[in-house]
Amino acid sequence: MELDKTFLQVLQELRYDIHQYPEVSGEEKRTAAKIKQFVVQYNPDEVVEGIGGTGLAFIFNGKDSGPTIMFRAELDALPIHEINDFDHRSKYDNKGHKCGHDGHMIMVAGLAGLLDKTRPERGKVILMFQPAEETGQGARWMLDDVKFEGIRPDFIFALHNLPGFSKHQIILKEGTFAAASKGLIIELEGKTSHAAEPENGNSPALAMSELQNFMYHLVDNTADLQGFSLATVVHSRLGERAFGVTPGHAVVMTTIRAYDDEDLRKMQSTAEVFAQKLGKKYGLQVKISETESFSSTLNSPEALDMVKVAVDQLNLDTKEKDIPFKWSEDFGLFTQKFSGSLFGLGAGIDTPDLHNPDYDFPDEITSTGIKVFYNIIDNLLNKDVA
Repeated sequence: MELDKTFLQVLQELRYDIHQYPEVSGEEKRTAAKIKQFVVQYNPDEVVEGIGGTGLAFIFNGKDSGPTIMFRAELDALPIHEINDFDHRSKYDNKGHKCGHDGHMIMVAGLAGLLDKTRPERGKVILMFQPAEETGQGARWMLDDVKFEGIRPDFIFALHNLPGFSKHQIILKEGTFAAASKGLIIELEGKTSHAAEPENGNSPALAMSELQNFMYHLVDNTADLQGFSLATVVHSRLGERAFGVTPGHAVVMTTIRAYDDEDLRKMQSTAEVFAQKLGKKYGLQVKISETESFSSTLNSPEALDMVKVAVDQLNLDTKEKDIPFKWSEDFGLFTQKFSGSLFGLGAGIDTPDLHNPDYDFPDEITSTGIKVFYNIIDNLLNKDVA
């Protein structure tokens, strides 16, 4: 199957528009509107808007009843300043599509052009666009929305472009594809005093020092971990820049990650128990919160086999990974509930890394992603090939 060059050019222009006006997690109103404007011209049978905020779903019905397949793309950009100088660079300071979600969007949206010409013989295809992937919130927002109940899929698929792999190469992984992670925020509250009279206050400085060291070695300090685990202290702050005041407040922020959700739970529990002990030791109030929580992304055998068949039909180069990726993906919440698969699409050996200020999605791989997605549809809803 070859895609029309004019259609691919239209998709590229859509990406360039979205790239120039990036919107971070929870703010994706313009982006969602542009996606809707594009997809509705290809006559979906149903449009569901405002799922979990700015989320969208476009439903294309087959001729007869059958399985429902969903393809997911992400709407949000990152709070990263773009340093590229090409014409479609971000027009906003400190916002940019530095993860390639603009590219993911046009690959899923591109399916609409194919489905408009040829509806599947049976079942349904849902093109779904989720908000707030980067913060780990969007999937939960959508799943908790009553509107999602009416579009629950039998199978769900997504891809992620991956710099460092050859363009068009497909990266597969059985079981866990990407790690679970979350941010832990531990605050220590003491009492300020005049810097000349520190005995009248209760500084959390020593407790903060102990906490930082403990979190740095959290993996070693946690018993019975079953697999890869990592703790990274990402931010710490003690008091304010006031030389006449002893500090009364401290905060230590740490990202914890693991291939297994249970290992992540053990690490969090260990950190929380230690923090509470520190509070008692130094007479401090302890407040613990979490943010940007991601479950591990698990590929189901059945869905992964569908990807493999679709890829083989295209004679694409594939790479089977032995170990999961260390980064996390909001897609994990979907694959906990539905049979699904996330796979990688090589974005080029020399392409800048994801989340870097000079990254840009490579347009050459757009057609590859669309073809793999469409083959999955064709095999299951037209040919009954799994």
